[in-house]
Amino acid sequence: MNGWTVAATAALAGGVGATVWGVATGPLRRRVVAQNLSTSLACPSLLLLAQGYDRPSYVDLALVLALLGPVGTLVFARLLAEDLEKDPPKAPWLTYAVAAFGAVVVLVLCAVGGPGRAMVKLLVTGALLIGGNLIASRALAGGLGGSRHG
Repeated sequence: MNGWTVAATAALAGGVGATVWGVATGPLRRRVVAQNLSTSLACPSLLLLAQGYDRPSYVDLALVLALLGPVGTLVFARLLAEDLEKDPPKAPWLTYAVAAFGAVVVLVLCAVGGPGRAMVKLLVTGALLIGGNLIASRALAGGLGGSRHG
């Protein structure tokens, strides 16, 4: 066991426990936010595990998760739009905290790995993770400013 796996275990233990609780209990707005944040926490954890176990295939899995996780949240936002419009989720500090965690993990792993193809893959994964998380959270909160609903 090394520092990378300890960090991944801590992120998974804290994050997954909170998201399972959020998905299993409470109003709809808390459940959809927890679903969105679960992928936003699992992706950096996979990146940490990839470094800890020296398995580049985990980075590929994190890349797919960073791409498909926010898409799933956007599908939920579209399907549950009427219910969420009545009681929209509001968790901006949590969204920014998880986005910052993802950014820190990606930047640390880029610094450790050095320049190369792996660094480009990490940066793409980080951009998808952070951008997707912020866009999906904004969609859950009521859409983008100036957009038309309907």
